[in-house]
Amino acid sequence: MPRRLRSFVGSVLILIFLAGYVWAATAIADRLPNDMRIKLVFFALAGVGWGLPILPLMTWMERGR
Repeated sequence: MPRRLRSFVGSVLILIFLAGYVWAATAIADRLPNDMRIKLVFFALAGVGWGLPILPLMTWMERGR
C-alpha cells in the first residue's frame, strides 16, 4: 500500500478512534462520584491514555517501502 494511502487510512482511523474514545470517556465521567479529585485523576489519565493505543497505528502509517 502506498505511503500516502496508508497515511490517509490511518488518519481516518485515528479520527474514528478518538471520537469513540471521547464518547466513552465522557460516558464514564458521568458515572463517577461528584468529587473533584476523582474527576481530576480520571481526566488526567484519560487525557494521556489515548496515545498508547494509537502508537501502533502511527508506526504502521510511517512505514515506507
